[in-house]
Amino acid sequence: MSKRNEDQVDRLQAMPLYHQIFLQLREEIINGSRAFGSRMPTEEELSESFGVSRITARRALAELADTHLVERKRRVGTHVTYQSPAKPIEGSLEQALESLITYGRKTQVRILELELIPARPPISDALKVAPDTQVLRVARVRWLDNQPISHLVSYVPAELSGAMDRAALKTTPMLSLLEQAGVQIGAATQTISASLADGTLANLLEVDIGSPILRVSRTVFDTADRPVQHVLAQFRPDLYQIKLDLHSARA
Repeated sequence: MSKRNEDQVDRLQAMPLYHQIFLQLREEIINGSRAFGSRMPTEEELSESFGVSRITARRALAELADTHLVERKRRVGTHVTYQSPAKPIEGSLEQALESLITYGRKTQVRILELELIPARPPISDALKVAPDTQVLRVARVRWLDNQPISHLVSYVPAELSGAMDRAALKTTPMLSLLEQAGVQIGAATQTISASLADGTLANLLEVDIGSPILRVSRTVFDTADRPVQHVLAQFRPDLYQIKLDLHSARA
């Protein structure tokens, strides 16, 4: 094996070389470049490839094993044990409402909360109701391929709460339930930002505290421009991506 990866470690960086190698190999495993069950390079191969000592290579492989990404067996070698989903779910900004309904049908839902509460800013502002007006709050965790993909907290006006019950919310996207209740969905606005998982969210999404999180705040309007839903959704970025198609203004 040639030293083709030697320029991918920075010997002037404070981060130890073994951890730099670990991070690169971890990314290759998580993104599927190194598939489940595939053989990892040996200590000797890593040493030659990255231009480091075998002790450094051994520590990188040990860190992968400690994080349950690989399994090391004497006389058998090191093999990938992490199974990444075939493809992350992709949400389109140009077809937001339709893709959200489709996305809901691909996943499973666990209901955490379902209750009427007095709305406070910024929720009351988003739904254009007076502070302390009763609204329905629904908190859920959505799963994809036996992994938690998102934590969602949704708010709808109290007059639409009759369309929402635990059984329906487990099997039907909330936007579909609103449509079944007679709401004509018109448009949505959303803001996308980055965040870090706190202890509660990390536990719900099965990630480490401080892991990067994709945060989406969305308000859905009916055809009369009345807010009918406000959602704060927090996604694992390894399992959910947002796609935006850009077009030339001259087209």
